[in-house]
Amino acid sequence: MSTLTELALNFWDLFLDSAPWLLLGLFMAGMIKMFVPMSWMQKQLGGHGIKPTVKAAVFGAPLPLCSCGVIPAAVGLRRSGASKSATTAFLVATPETGVDSVSVSYVLLGPFMAVVRPITAVVSAIVAGLLVGRDQDAEPQPKPAPKMTPMAAGGSMMRAPDAVSSVTPAKSGCCASQAAVAQPAQQSGCCGSKAAPAVKAEATGCCSSKAQASAKSGCCGGKTEAPAAPGVVAKLIKGVHYAATDLVRDTTVWLLVGLFFAALVNTFVPASFLSQWGDGILAMTVMVLVSIPMYICATASTPIAAGLLLAGVSPGAVLVFMMAGPATNIATLGVVRNELGKRALWAYLTGVIGTAMLFGFAVDFAVAEFGFKVMPLVGEEHRMLPHALVYGSGVLLAVLMAKALWDKWVPAKAALA
Repeated sequence: MSTLTELALNFWDLFLDSAPWLLLGLFMAGMIKMFVPMSWMQKQLGGHGIKPTVKAAVFGAPLPLCSCGVIPAAVGLRRSGASKSATTAFLVATPETGVDSVSVSYVLLGPFMAVVRPITAVVSAIVAGLLVGRDQDAEPQPKPAPKMTPMAAGGSMMRAPDAVSSVTPAKSGCCASQAAVAQPAQQSGCCGSKAAPAVKAEATGCCSSKAQASAKSGCCGGKTEAPAAPGVVAKLIKGVHYAATDLVRDTTVWLLVGLFFAALVNTFVPASFLSQWGDGILAMTVMVLVSIPMYICATASTPIAAGLLLAGVSPGAVLVFMMAGPATNIATLGVVRNELGKRALWAYLTGVIGTAMLFGFAVDFAVAEFGFKVMPLVGEEHRMLPHALVYGSGVLLAVLMAKALWDKWVPAKAALA
């Protein structure tokens, strides 16, 4: 058997073993996208302290957002009122793990890593969020608004000297119940004794009496025909469409790169080649240095981690790679710097990398002392599933990936032409 043939067979074997679990994870991710509204999450993540930080980490962990997709979502949360700590926790937990990456982790890394991975992601998100939150607590608080002070005569209220005086505005909004009433016009000068008669302004807008008499719908008490909320079946269809298009497009390139890298390791790298430096602080530091320039999501990092594991890298160092890769890429660090500040960036890196390394040492200790197995289920898991399901999932995933690549690259080439 030639080397290229062996490489192709190893790639296809990894692809087949990953396909059913990846499709399952994509389906679950699409359902979360459709049935968990982002507006509700924004409401839950406002405020400061530990509670919104923990909420952000727990909510973000299963969401179907990768390193690129989480950036606009996190910025939206921040600008919608979420605190620095909650924004950071969401920004860390969301790309580090997800329902799709956990399912792929089970088949490529084993059940132990499939459990440890989301736990590490949530804890590292909370730690990073709390560290960044300390930076926000140290910021100066905004000055209170100027108080109203009574005038010397008349007993009416006026603003402090630095405030801008203005006439009380009319009740705003399309559904104001009363029309604006013009205030009595004073004679020129500050000591005018007479006031011009007040003129009642005619009610205008959609809530005037004439408008109310003729309006049959709208904001003024009539029946408003709001668009009907999509049903469960419609949400299911939209969720499947989202998973089969957006999610596949966001993960296809790096997933294929990761599978190819794992196949290369299986074909060309002896198992003992990296064992001489495959554990300890040196291996974890190398994983951090390798992961920072990468732009990779949790799902796509899993087959790369499996290749590293097969090459002799310790499970703890592999865990560090899977945590640091999605959360510390240059694009994410740039967003943290711009949106949260320079000190928040250092707190972010300390929380993510420090927690990942601590859990890495804990995983290596657990594997050595308690005999937990961390190994790909290639072959074994392949036999547990029906062949029709395995090959059918592989063909379906290959078609979805090919369509995603076509839709992504062909319009780009047409635009350049």
